[in-house]
Amino acid sequence: MRAVVIVHGGAGDVAVERRAAHAEGCGAAARAGLEAARASGDPAAAVLAAVCALEDDPRYNAGHGACLTAEGALELDASIMVGADLSAGAVAALPPHANPILVADAVRRDGRHVLFVADGAARFAREAGFAPAAPDAMITEASRARLADVLAGREVRHWAGNTVGAVAWVDGRLAAATSTGGTVGKLSGRVGDTPIVGAGTWADDALGACSTTGVGEAILRFNLARDACGRLPGATAQAAADRAIAAFGERVGGQGGLILVSREGEPAFARNTATMSWAIARVGDPGARGDADLAVGY
Repeated sequence: MRAVVIVHGGAGDVAVERRAAHAEGCGAAARAGLEAARASGDPAAAVLAAVCALEDDPRYNAGHGACLTAEGALELDASIMVGADLSAGAVAALPPHANPILVADAVRRDGRHVLFVADGAARFAREAGFAPAAPDAMITEASRARLADVLAGREVRHWAGNTVGAVAWVDGRLAAATSTGGTVGKLSGRVGDTPIVGAGTWADDALGACSTTGVGEAILRFNLARDACGRLPGATAQAAADRAIAAFGERVGGQGGLILVSREGEPAFARNTATMSWAIARVGDPGARGDADLAVGY
């Protein structure tokens, strides 16, 4: 078996003393994704396992510990796309649920629609067998403190977690998944790039797969995930990632980053922010130095 899983923990500016821990959490998520790939042979299972690990980790802005709206509530966004058949599922402004990415995948597998929002997303989740979570079980003191700073007009420094995501390549097949709590102090009902196919998430076995992170409004305008995948033909994955981020900054003044895997299984990442924690886990070809291989960074 050949597989590669790459994850990100959000573009931004993590404080120096927390950067290693941020990368460590990404490493654990990438390992979880690789184990799912080895057990199932399915890139969708790999990205779901990786993103669930990040949603469960309060160090990141997704699921447990996600950013709060101006009213102090959780409204969660997530999406997944599978490259073999271009199937996709997404939820936006979902009330507290432990793993929004699993609800998004249920939307994908149901197949009637691609995107459910707000009360409709909550109803779909309930009918699909997902129990809502108590808000107090998912809201952290750190999230409350960040919201208080924003509402008071104080500068929020050294915070990253504008989204988490994973991309997987398993024996030539691709999938991508992305999840977020959005922007600190966002207005209720605001939807960013994460649940929008082509902006926050894209996968196509004929091109590649991508998950993005950063300022959602700019990513939406630029359609960053699809743009990056469209740059892959005739280019290395790293060149495509670098060119997409450069154009993103030049055209719309966007700040953020992305992870990318080509149809050949070549992983890459790029950012124009101070940090973006990441991890790459591989087994077999391409690029693994042994039975399994893990690299992390920020």
